[in-house]
Amino acid sequence: MSAILRRASLGDLDRVMALETSVFTTDAWSREGMAHELASPDGWYLVAEDDGVDGAGETSLAGYCGLLVLPGAPDADVQTIAVAPRARRRGLGRALMTEMIDEARRRRVREMFLEVRADNPGAQHLYESLGFEPIAVRPRYYMPDGVDAVVMRLALTPASTGAVGTSDAASQTGHSS
Repeated sequence: MSAILRRASLGDLDRVMALETSVFTTDAWSREGMAHELASPDGWYLVAEDDGVDGAGETSLAGYCGLLVLPGAPDADVQTIAVAPRARRRGLGRALMTEMIDEARRRRVREMFLEVRADNPGAQHLYESLGFEPIAVRPRYYMPDGVDAVVMRLALTPASTGAVGTSDAASQTGHSS
């Protein structure tokens, strides 16, 4: 499978929501909430399209991710990341996370934070392999099932001067897996 990463838009909302509700069965975001995120000037969202075609004749959505960086803020938050079950264990989650880390560096962010379900050791392992460290637990964070959230932090070094890519250049990245 190969996937193309590109900036998400409101035109991706239907496919993002289809994946959102299939991956996050008990705690999916609302359509309105996701639309707000995709349209937010402070958000940076990517979609990963693979070489399959869905039933509507469109390129299949293999994953998506979102980063929130307020102007001038020293930190960023990973808002969401999802990979379709058929696309897992092929490096796509790592590619999406790496793009968000790179974007945070370009924006001169010093720290990134995320929450991950305590019952998702695979995701925790991925984040740890990228340098995130667990710093806290939020009891019963994920509702309605009451699963704890593990809060993780990544300390960042700024992007070097002349770093390859800008937000626009990074918005269309090929990823082969």
